[in-house]
Amino acid sequence: MKTKYAFKLIVPAILFGMVLSAPSFAQDQPASQSMHQAGENVEQAGSDTAAAAKDAYRGTERAVKDTAITADVKGKLARDRNVRSSGIHVDTIAGVVTLKGNLPSPEMAEHAAQLAEQTNGVKSVNNQLMVVSSASSD
Repeated sequence: MKTKYAFKLIVPAILFGMVLSAPSFAQDQPASQSMHQAGENVEQAGSDTAAAAKDAYRGTERAVKDTAITADVKGKLARDRNVRSSGIHVDTIAGVVTLKGNLPSPEMAEHAAQLAEQTNGVKSVNNQLMVVSSASSD
């Protein structure tokens, strides 16, 4: 009777163990290949992280250069007697300087754009300065 009882417990336990271990036997690739693939995935993740760090560095470097260009252009405008720089907004993105604001004459607007173009590091100038007449009509 004990043998029959033991058989009823052991056989289901063995079958249950086989069912649980079946997925490990059904792997499509050997463990060494899985480890190799995991190593390649880690290496790719490292390369992606390094590329992202380089991109972030380049973006920060460009932003610092743009800030310096903006400061240089603003300084030139402030020191120039032919331009009243208080009405000129200067913005720089990737070496392209944008000038915005209202000035009393087209000559002043053109002179401001020339000062910006002559600044070190400026690739081009987007002159959006508006000429506004100071005389009012009655």
